[in-house]
Amino acid sequence: MAGVTRTVAVYSLGGTIAMTTDPATGGVVPALSAHDLLAAVPGLDGHGIDLRVHDFRRVPGASLTFDDLTELGTEIDKVLDGGDVDGIVITQGTDTIEETAFFLDLRHGHNQPVIVTGAMRNPTMAGPDGPANLYAAVVAAADPQLRGAGVLVVLNDEIHAARHVRKSHTTSPAAFASPGAGPIGRIAEDRVRLASPLPDRLGPLAPAVRDPRVGLYTVSLGDDGTLLEAWSGQCDGLVVAAFGVGHVPQRLVESLERLAVRVPVVLASRIGNGPVLTRTYGFPGSEKDLISRGLIPAGDLGPYQARLLLQALLAQDVARESIAEKFAVFAR
Repeated sequence: MAGVTRTVAVYSLGGTIAMTTDPATGGVVPALSAHDLLAAVPGLDGHGIDLRVHDFRRVPGASLTFDDLTELGTEIDKVLDGGDVDGIVITQGTDTIEETAFFLDLRHGHNQPVIVTGAMRNPTMAGPDGPANLYAAVVAAADPQLRGAGVLVVLNDEIHAARHVRKSHTTSPAAFASPGAGPIGRIAEDRVRLASPLPDRLGPLAPAVRDPRVGLYTVSLGDDGTLLEAWSGQCDGLVVAAFGVGHVPQRLVESLERLAVRVPVVLASRIGNGPVLTRTYGFPGSEKDLISRGLIPAGDLGPYQARLLLQALLAQDVARESIAEKFAVFAR
């Protein structure tokens, strides 16, 4: 890309990548601006990339909200509608990267890629990974090969699709992976090297018309259903993170069936790697039994992504039949 001027807009939201020590507590807190982050990245000069920098939030990843992301998405749309920006980079805390990337991907309707990155080691530590991750994210955002790819996650020189990426370790710089799919590419010698085709995407969803509450219920050994019953009347939709390929204890079946009559209930797997099946097991509480009782299979979406998709669809007042059709896209 040397000699070619390309434009990348950078939005900083805070997170570990932007943290320094707070004298009052001795712990690290979000404090660095987007300009501070870029100043710590060597080697970006000479790539022919014009950077437009936006300080958007300075919060931990765990404190980001739907409102924050909706506002960010609106700002990104305005910038990309202008037509003179080739890609977007978002820096944020890694706690919620897999969710924010999918949330934004469901709403992203432009060809320019949006790259989400962060850091596992804060700038006060030996060998902070933030500068390298930000460098790779800018390179990826500027690369024409990623046009049409939607929202991607770039850390550790790997490029992951929003629908597959997971945070798989609490501290490792190699924490991000795409179980069952692998990264779609890598950054090497200052360019994108694709390893697979660009990901299939659902396509941009329409703006929200309401603010639904969607719950996430994780099934566990010895579950007697008491906490499941507590969701009745408290949510507009529910995602069940079930055992294995989509199984729950038999004593939960009637409660789930009653709940599925009132609100959409999506059946996901708590494993986070592999699909929910639809027609293999037939015992009470199996995936086939639960689907026959009205639950909607999540395909290969993990429970966190399934919750975000269900929330986005309910926010549009999408009919139950259409909700099942949308989830079926992720069963392919």
